[in-house]
Amino acid sequence: MTVERALRLMAGLVTLISLALAHWVSEQWLWLTAFVGLNLLQSAFTNWCPAMSIFRALGLPEASAGCGGSCGTREENCGCGQKPE
Repeated sequence: MTVERALRLMAGLVTLISLALAHWVSEQWLWLTAFVGLNLLQSAFTNWCPAMSIFRALGLPEASAGCGGSCGTREENCGCGQKPE
């Protein structure tokens, strides 16, 4: 699991949990849903989120910026973990 995937997982879980809490407990829980949405919006522009710092501190690796897992480059190491062709 990478930092980016963990962030998406956490955002999705918090959103679903807050919606459930809003339905069964109090509509005030929708503020948590709004907070998650605003945090995702600002992180799209800044590429920073407090949770990303926490996941990095826990030792999760960054996602590779290159080929997305199907490496076709001739470089020695493209970052995806596969051997070049």
